[in-house]
Amino acid sequence: MDHLVTDRVKKSAEVILAGQLTVREVATIVGYSKSTVHKDLTERLPKIDPLLYNEVSNLLKYNKKIRHIRGGLSTKLKYATHPHQH
Repeated sequence: MDHLVTDRVKKSAEVILAGQLTVREVATIVGYSKSTVHKDLTERLPKIDPLLYNEVSNLLKYNKKIRHIRGGLSTKLKYATHPHQH
């Protein structure tokens, strides 16, 4: 695998773990698409660094588990700040 890809994958993994972030947040920070970051973390990272992948995988599972809660909070915030839009 190209060293530029390897570096990108490791950087994304470090960023997601350091901030306990979502794939979407990491994509914004590293400047790649959400799909690229997700593919890097789920398909490329296990081949590059299995131990790091294990940590990232646990965070991704946690994020998926609480996704519905984040969505609800986002909707609540949206209507709290713009109450007349339905």
